[in-house]
Order: sequence, then structure tokens, then C-alpha cells
Amino acid sequence: MAFTRRDVVTADGVLDTYLFAPGGGTPAPVVIMLPDAFGVRDTVLGMAQRLSGSGYLVAVPNIFYRTDEATTGSVSTDFSDPSLRAKMGDRFTRATPPAVMADLGSLLDALASEPGAVAGPAGIIGYCIGGRLAFTAATALGERIAAAASIHGGGLATDDPSSPYHQAGQIQGALYIAAARDDSHHTEADHARLLAALDEAKVDYEAEVLPALHGFAMPDFAVYDEAAAQRHWERSLALFDRTLRAPAAG
Repeated sequence: MAFTRRDVVTADGVLDTYLFAPGGGTPAPVVIMLPDAFGVRDTVLGMAQRLSGSGYLVAVPNIFYRTDEATTGSVSTDFSDPSLRAKMGDRFTRATPPAVMADLGSLLDALASEPGAVAGPAGIIGYCIGGRLAFTAATALGERIAAAASIHGGGLATDDPSSPYHQAGQIQGALYIAAARDDSHHTEADHARLLAALDEAKVDYEAEVLPALHGFAMPDFAVYDEAAAQRHWERSLALFDRTLRAPAAG
């Protein structure tokens, strides 16, 4: 995989980020890709490379840099492993939404001077916990985020007062929400609550519940679903094409 590593200094250390350029030497719109709970690995980097092939400069930040290094190899995705669950708990304790939002602000600042980046607001896409963080970025980073895609994201609209749907009125960009069926991390009640908040805030969004299980977009998950994964690619690309590309003259 051809990528460039960009180290971004943050308040808490160094956020290692992996940049995938579309080729051709022409500056491209920026899309940030946030990994799931298993972090940056060959699966996520391959997905970023695929997205870059559609004409975007894709940045994959290691949002768990406070506890873990990224890898260009594969990782265990067996959530039943007690040691892995404990490790993830440590990741989540330190990669809080406010901390990650600060990281993303620093990343956007750094990318503003990247020669291969088109100036202007960025897109963002995230998976599972990354999906929640992508949605949160749309609420927290204002006009810096033109479009956000949350793919089988959990915790978007729960009873928790910190659930990001409470800040729907702060969203300035467009959204695509791809939820999974029978998802304990995003229930039918959660989905209805989310849509009501987005409608009340008059957000530009598309949301759907796909007939696939939580994690359907990740090729290294046992629940990977090719049809649902393809659907998320199509709709996410449509969102980014609509919001990040200048309309043709004439």
C-alpha cells in the first residue's frame, strides 16, 4: 500500500496519520477516515486506499495513539478475548470524544498546509466507535466539516446526556447514517430519536438501516456483508461528491 505518514503534534503527544493520495499530482478534497475499536490496521488502510481512488486525499489518524501503535498488518478482532476487551477499555478511557475532537482540530490545521489537499472544509467517515466520532465531529467542528458519514456507529442517540445527538443543532454539514439491523449499539429507539433530532435541527441528511449486522462494512469481521458494504460505499461517495467537489462551471 502506498501511503505517506504525517505526524501531527497534539496537546497529548504525536498523532500518527496515514495519507493516501489519489494520484496524478492534482490536489484533492480531504476525507478523514476513523477506524473502529480495533484501530488502524491493514483492513482500514485498504479501505482508505479504495476511497482515495475515487479522487480524495484520505487521512487515517491513529485515534488510539495515547495507548496503541497503529499497524500495517492484521489484528485480532475476537471481541470475546478478555485481554482484548480490557485493552479496548483502556483505549476508550483515554480516546474520549473531547480528546479526539481536539486531535481532529490539530489534524485539520496540519492538513491545511498539505500540498495535495484542496483548501476548504473536509469530509469524515467512521466505523463503529469511529462512526460516533465522525458524527460528533460534525457537531463539534462546525464549518470545518462539510460532510460526515457514520457507518454502523454506536451511541449516537442514547439516553446518555453525553450522546452526540443532543448537539444536532450545531451541525453545518451534510450527513449519511448507515445503521445495522438488530444493533444493540444503535437500537430502533435510538434511530428514531436520532432522526427526530436531525429533523428538528433541519440537518441535511440521509439515514437508513441496512439488512446486515453491526460491523458489516469491515472485511476482517465475520459479519462482513458484501451487499451492505457496497451500499455504504455508494452512498458515502455520493455524499462526498456532492459536498466536497466544486460544481462544474457553466
